[in-house]
Amino acid sequence: MRPTTLLRLALAGTRTDTARVVLTALSALLAALAGLTALTVLAIEKPAGDAWAQSEQYRNALLREPGLRGGTAFALLMLMIPVLALAGQCARLGAPARDRRLAALRLAGATPGQVTRLVVLETGVAALLGTLVGLGVYLVGRDLLHRPDAQGRLALPTDVLPSTGALAGVVLGLPVVAALATVLMLRTVTTSPLGVTRKAARERGPGPWAGLLIGFGVASFAVIRPVVNSIDDDGGLTWLVPLLFAVGALAAMIGVVIGTGWLSYHCGRLLRRHARGPAALLAAGRLMADPWAGSRTFAALLAALIFGGGAAAQRAYFGAKDQLEREQNRVAGLDGGTNPFYLSTMDYVDGAIAVAILIATGGLIVALVEGIVARRRAYAALVATGVPRATLSRSVAWQALAPAVPAILLALTVGTLLGRGLAAAEVSAGGGSAMICEATAALCADPATSAQYNRIVHIPEVQRAVPVPLEHLAWLGAGALAAVLVTIGVGLLFLRVSTALDELRTT
Repeated sequence: MRPTTLLRLALAGTRTDTARVVLTALSALLAALAGLTALTVLAIEKPAGDAWAQSEQYRNALLREPGLRGGTAFALLMLMIPVLALAGQCARLGAPARDRRLAALRLAGATPGQVTRLVVLETGVAALLGTLVGLGVYLVGRDLLHRPDAQGRLALPTDVLPSTGALAGVVLGLPVVAALATVLMLRTVTTSPLGVTRKAARERGPGPWAGLLIGFGVASFAVIRPVVNSIDDDGGLTWLVPLLFAVGALAAMIGVVIGTGWLSYHCGRLLRRHARGPAALLAAGRLMADPWAGSRTFAALLAALIFGGGAAAQRAYFGAKDQLEREQNRVAGLDGGTNPFYLSTMDYVDGAIAVAILIATGGLIVALVEGIVARRRAYAALVATGVPRATLSRSVAWQALAPAVPAILLALTVGTLLGRGLAAAEVSAGGGSAMICEATAALCADPATSAQYNRIVHIPEVQRAVPVPLEHLAWLGAGALAAVLVTIGVGLLFLRVSTALDELRTT
């Protein structure tokens, strides 16, 4: 098969296939923007001088201080996780129709290898189109956002550009990763002239092995502070801190996502045992038949909630320290608290988490709609046998909400434990002394009168436990639950169309 023919067949199809390509390209565009922004932050050159020299051309301390740029770039890269999960959900859109088209190609004489290359090329080309458009948006936005203020300082690092190799690595690397992921997912798929089969049968429910991964992740974060305190002057263990952070976060994230499959299966068992209505019983059967659907559907949302829980724990630490220092200074007659930089930085982190939840909501909508459309013949058959559409609607709601609620609680709990592992359980303030001027600055600075108007105040040391950020966690949980409810509402709109009796003639 010639390459031009292969490309034409990869981009052919119905409106659903076109929507899948467009959504995959959009996901690649967002991922490319996140990666290019992170590379731009890392491309800022360290100014001449000592290790504490800052880049004064930027207004934001996250860009000025060299030690904070790595964390900023890491946070931007974390935004790629929900985007890539959205791409994975978009790749499944219209899968039954694509399977029938691939089977028709096999019937027409295409080999299994050619069919596999067709699917891989479709994903790779769509991702490449998205990354190229993302590169164009990045370059245009870089020029439009280059607006120095009166002091010549910039709000964004629009004065630097990553190397050509780094730009090419993102633009070409993401499509390659998408193509390799497609090959990996197709390893258990067999395309024959009679249809597409998947070796994904599972006789037993998922085991509780996810708890081991979660425990390992929490333990990794718990030892980060002792490792930091034990680092000697030579910095011999400096490499261990980012390793513990990356491995622990990845293990906890995978554990929560896999654990959602376990939660889905056991939620289905509980519904089948105790539910009395037909809607709950239908949902129980679906949850037990495919418990991993919850893991695939909620993966991006749960990842965002884990980081949200960790950020809430960090904010609680900074907030408790700021409040305690303000109280101690007020007792001593001083003003002020901690450096407001930390709390203002957490505002940026919360904004990034909100964006991640919004992107994850798009993935939820795509996944739920894809599942409803894929089973439209079964739903139409149930309606034809007398099952009310309202019962099917409640069944879809049960199927989404039953695993979502405990999974959201699990993700927030794990994220909070990770954040508490990084921060101390207690904050302290005081324990020193300060000089207070009880007159004008000139009198206090004059050697002849300084002793008369300056007074030394001793500030006692006070310790206070860092509270659990229940209110912040409740808002995160409510936002995630609202995202699930919005997804259900959109899915029910497609359910009414998919349960028309004409769908029984769909092939």
